[in-house]
Amino acid sequence: MKKEYNFENAKRGPVAPTKGKTRITMYLDTDIIEDFRERADKTGYGYQTMINEALREYISKSGKPLDETVIRQVIREELERVAHH
Repeated sequence: MKKEYNFENAKRGPVAPTKGKTRITMYLDTDIIEDFRERADKTGYGYQTMINEALREYISKSGKPLDETVIRQVIREELERVAHH
């Protein structure tokens, strides 16, 4: 290990960028996140991927633009749909 490292030209973020994805920070209701995490644990599927798919399905069916209200509605509808199946 070196005594010193030069980070002058360093960049923040992942070493390997993910193509087609953008990292964001957003706030969702705690119960929504908990529900998706529980589902993810049961299926072995990532909860963020599940949320992404729910939003994608909504967009493809509705053609409406996404805003905070729509995102919350979509996630709630998806949770309700999956809970009844």
